[in-house]
Amino acid sequence: MSYNVQAERLTQFGTAILESLGVPAADAHLLADSLVVAELWGHSSHGMLRLPWYVNRLRSGVMTPITHPEVVVDGGAVTVLDGHHGIGQVLTARAVQIGVEQAKKFGVSAVGVRNSNHFGTAAYFTRMAAEAGCVALLATNASPAMAPWGGREKTVGTNPWSIAAPAGERGVAVMDIANTAVARGKIYLAAERGEPIPNNWAADEHGVPTTHAGEAVHGLILPMAGHKGYVIAFMMDVLAGVLTGSKFGTQVAGPYEANRESGCGHMLITIDIQSMMPVAEFEQRMQALVDEVKAVHTAAGIEEIFFPGELEDRNTLRLRQAGITLADNTWSSLVKLGEETGCALPNLTRQ
Repeated sequence: MSYNVQAERLTQFGTAILESLGVPAADAHLLADSLVVAELWGHSSHGMLRLPWYVNRLRSGVMTPITHPEVVVDGGAVTVLDGHHGIGQVLTARAVQIGVEQAKKFGVSAVGVRNSNHFGTAAYFTRMAAEAGCVALLATNASPAMAPWGGREKTVGTNPWSIAAPAGERGVAVMDIANTAVARGKIYLAAERGEPIPNNWAADEHGVPTTHAGEAVHGLILPMAGHKGYVIAFMMDVLAGVLTGSKFGTQVAGPYEANRESGCGHMLITIDIQSMMPVAEFEQRMQALVDEVKAVHTAAGIEEIFFPGELEDRNTLRLRQAGITLADNTWSSLVKLGEETGCALPNLTRQ
């Protein structure tokens, strides 16, 4: 069984749930919107199944409902914020605001965030910077998910990162990847749906590759591209954890751990395009790059080549009309939240 819900209704519901827990309206909307946008992009692994995780962290007090970012380093082009365990989405949106403002002044900026929480999808924020005429790189660290290359104990996070750039008429070109074979959320989603996973995604707690999502949750996620995924994840922890003054390595707790402060960090590097060339010229060059890629003859069985971010834009157009499909377990968890908080559930269609 699955359920179909309109995006706007789902955002309103998520916002109401968070407001009932003391989150200010604007912050509640931002967090809820970040989850619904992930659903619209086709990344349910980072969508509404995570709302109960945030709720549980707010209830336990390890994530504060009112976010007060404190500027602890103000070095012009370099800023560091202490999030004091506030909401990750709110802190990162503030980092983007500062990053763009400072990049417009200095040509480039770096904003570090320490003592934060999970912020959803990194692309949600790098797209903001791209739409403001910048190229942005955002890195974060995460709780241990994979072993260092050659090891069998979890010590390295998926440590996702995103790069986004405006692409003129093509919109925004954006990548957002974890450094594991798959984002951990996709394994949680498969477990929630009772679906098997490919045998190259994860290993069980003994280091043996598995197709059982439940075993994978308690085991190891495999790095992407072998040793390359491991070393990229390690260096993203250097940027997001070590350099920002936040927690790193095994000290970081995940959003699904209801009673542990996350302590994760983020690093945003923003480049003002105008400082290097006219924005119109950059966008023309980007469009030429995209056109060149899309003009390549497709391999057998492939209908079309996509540039980074294009699939998400198409999914958004489609799902805003068709509605978002939620798995039965996800819907049940939302029903439970609605009952506990007295928030009205959105209208839906069973499928």
